[in-house]
Amino acid sequence: MKRLEEMLNNFKYIAENPKKMLKQYKEETGKGAVGIMPVYAPEELVHAAGYLPMGLWGAQKTISKARTYLPPFACSIMQSVMENEIDGEYDDLDAVIFSVPCDTLKCMSQKWKGKSDVIVFTHPQNRKLECSNDFLVEEYKILKNKLEKTLNTKITDENLNKSIEIYNENRKIMREFVEVAAKYPNLIDPIARHNVIKSRWFIEKSKHTEMVRQLIDEVEKEEIIPWKGKKVVLTGIMAEPSGFLEILKDENFAVVADDLAQESRQFRIDVPMGEDPIYRLAKWWQYFDGCALATDPKKVRGSMLIDMVKENKADAVVVCMMKFCDPEEFDYPIYYKELDNENIPNIMVEIDLELTSFEQAKTRLQSFNEILK
Repeated sequence: MKRLEEMLNNFKYIAENPKKMLKQYKEETGKGAVGIMPVYAPEELVHAAGYLPMGLWGAQKTISKARTYLPPFACSIMQSVMENEIDGEYDDLDAVIFSVPCDTLKCMSQKWKGKSDVIVFTHPQNRKLECSNDFLVEEYKILKNKLEKTLNTKITDENLNKSIEIYNENRKIMREFVEVAAKYPNLIDPIARHNVIKSRWFIEKSKHTEMVRQLIDEVEKEEIIPWKGKKVVLTGIMAEPSGFLEILKDENFAVVADDLAQESRQFRIDVPMGEDPIYRLAKWWQYFDGCALATDPKKVRGSMLIDMVKENKADAVVVCMMKFCDPEEFDYPIYYKELDNENIPNIMVEIDLELTSFEQAKTRLQSFNEILK
């Protein structure tokens, strides 16, 4: 058990210290890092260049200077990212990659105040047509060329295919971890689960894969103990700040699955097989479903959540609603009705990285827990 605690503490350290992980990567490789803005980007291009892709998902902090550049109704992820860049938190990055699936990200890509070069690309939203793949291939080629110029390196097809396989291996082990965590909620609480997943944003993927594989081996040595609390599925953009996860832990909620953009949506499916690595990366976007930021006329998110609940024998769905995220808010009434039709209990909790007090969320989740009991 002591070994398991050490492993979980290591994941916690990585998740909470991205700048230290960047410094360590530079010391080990002599190369730097490229920031990856939410929500989805072909990180494999950065990895194939030998640089570290680092997720920029904001931080829990008071917003002041960012108000000059962003309206108050921009989501707290973008507000805190802007605050961080003004404070120089991202000055060590060699570049920052922006996808622009929402209006706020479009503004952010134009108002970036950091020292790093900004590289912007666009995901096609009419995703199921072959011409969309052709468009995205061209976008990725432009992104690749700009990365090569900025980083002064060459990204070969051979290296890119290798990086795709490394990432697919990480996606596979992460899906396995999520399943194992659901079986051992007494060992992997909501905070520990989040740290293991979040840490993958800050270290090289093959290294993270090996760490997670060792963690799974250690967890599976232990006896499976029936969980006495309630099991939930999370959906939304992210389940931060940590105060929110602490409430889930304190109320004996076990997170047995998630549909979070910062977490499982990143590794829900693999990049498909093929010879052309750029085309393979483009096809991932076509196959990916169930996110408010990836246009889906069929709206399969509700049915996906229902399947997650049934497969994991969950008691409820907790909607982590990012404050001021219009795409997420537009999706909510649709899957809420579908969950209601299946008699699946659910609750919506507002997520705001600027919060310092969580009493309202705590009261709501406590009441919800009593209802489930």
